[in-house]
Amino acid sequence: MFLIIIQYKDIEQINAQLTAHREFLDRYYSKGQFLCSGAQKPRTGGIIVCQAKDLSVVEQIVKEDPFHIHQAAEYTIVEFEATKSAPELSGWFK
Repeated sequence: MFLIIIQYKDIEQINAQLTAHREFLDRYYSKGQFLCSGAQKPRTGGIIVCQAKDLSVVEQIVKEDPFHIHQAAEYTIVEFEATKSAPELSGWFK
């Protein structure tokens, strides 16, 4: 399991790429790789919870994000092992 932490560098570019970014998110939700995502408060970045086989897969996913393509954000990827979760999420943790 991975936590993708996004820090915005250029809010104007973020706003310009928001529709494309949401399409990127939808693509990975439909593949079953994203569990949840959203903007930080205050709106200085975002968070994505991602399931992938390894770090290299997540790094490739990040490269497809329009925020990354347009150099509007920086990314930190944190790998973690979920040892406890709500019963409704049990199918996510393989």
